[in-house]
Amino acid sequence: MSYNKVLENARNCIGDYCKACTECNGRVCRNTMPGPGAKGIGDTAIRNYDKWKEIRINMDTLTESKPIDMSIDLFGKKFKYPFFAGPVGAVNLHYGDKYNDVSYNNILVSACANYGILAFTGDGVNPEVMKSATTSIKTVGGLGIPTIKPWNLDTIKEKMQLVKDSGAIAVAMDIDAAGLPFLKNMNPPAGAKSVEELKEIIKLSNLPFIVKGIMTVKGALKAKEAGADAIVVSNHGGRVLDQCPATAEVLADIVDAVGDSMKIFVDGGIRSGVDIFKALALGADGVLICRTFVTALYGGEEEGIKTYIDKLASELEDTMSMCGAYSLNDISRDMIRK
Repeated sequence: MSYNKVLENARNCIGDYCKACTECNGRVCRNTMPGPGAKGIGDTAIRNYDKWKEIRINMDTLTESKPIDMSIDLFGKKFKYPFFAGPVGAVNLHYGDKYNDVSYNNILVSACANYGILAFTGDGVNPEVMKSATTSIKTVGGLGIPTIKPWNLDTIKEKMQLVKDSGAIAVAMDIDAAGLPFLKNMNPPAGAKSVEELKEIIKLSNLPFIVKGIMTVKGALKAKEAGADAIVVSNHGGRVLDQCPATAEVLADIVDAVGDSMKIFVDGGIRSGVDIFKALALGADGVLICRTFVTALYGGEEEGIKTYIDKLASELEDTMSMCGAYSLNDISRDMIRK
């Protein structure tokens, strides 16, 4: 199956909001909420995409030709590629009725595990969202990372037990989800967490803990203080704060501040293997991609996911080869031009 065929199939079933664009750049869906768009005028999702494209690649083929190794070690496991499917919850609300969270996660988690990467899974107001996600992860021997919303502590404890029962290799919390409308005015309260509150959550997880939604050095240092094993530089795809910086604009500063003490991932507008290379050159250990994995699944289920993984891997391999980087450790900041 070609990637163009995946997109063509997706356009017939993905619902009213996402248009399965050839270039998923946030311009068509823009400020469509709910759905794949962004908050306010839709500026941040577009900026995420555009800022990756402003970074250029420094080509160098005067190197010894060797096989390319794109593998990454993460939390005691080795994965074929340094990119992962990002979390989405309430998939039928955002992307149409062809799949619900149970069917979506069953396909996504197993397909990613089968083809050498991980899927992060989402969360939602409906408890079944987390239940279905953790069940899917358990089925593949824990090769997935559940992402919990910043609920109140009692709710987090309930969801954390599901995570532990799944055997997941790690757990994440998308702390920036505090800006999502459905978390506001909840009773008991949900949303932003202090460093002390996050410390307590990390301790009760007893798993490698990833804090998703870090956009400043200050935030990264607070996540480190709380005991996080990793962070995701993310603005939630532009869905929580209008006119926020792009992740590409803040990544290098965050890497320089905490990159020696924790794993750093990044998401937001990354759409190709070339973009992945740029993120790695800025110092990220790996990247998360969400919206286009959704499109791939709607357009071809497991085969669609494989097609997209192969596309990204081929693009990353070609870029590494053309820059003289034969492993992820070879990729350096001087291989790009900002």
